Amino acid sequence: MKIKEGFILKDIAGKTVAVPAGENLVNLQLMLTLNESGAFLWKCLQKPCSQENLVAALTGEYNVDAETAGKDVQEFITILKENQILDEA
Repeated sequence: MKIKEGFILKDIAGKTVAVPAGENLVNLQLMLTLNESGAFLWKCLQKPCSQENLVAALTGEYNVDAETAGKDVQEFITILKENQILDEA
């Protein structure tokens, strides 16, 4: 899975925001504000990545156990799927 084309990260007023670009620009409802770990996972998903890889990356980057990281990754993936931002191919 990876982030679909047409979305970029921007720093806006000290916040990291995922914004639609190109054809997706007409739908500003797809704009998401990300916390630090969300921005980290987004960057990981710029290239194809499995859920297990995301959990490993999160535990390697932050002082968090695999169970907590797994729950956080699942929640993040769910949000991306609900907003049709994730390409699961």
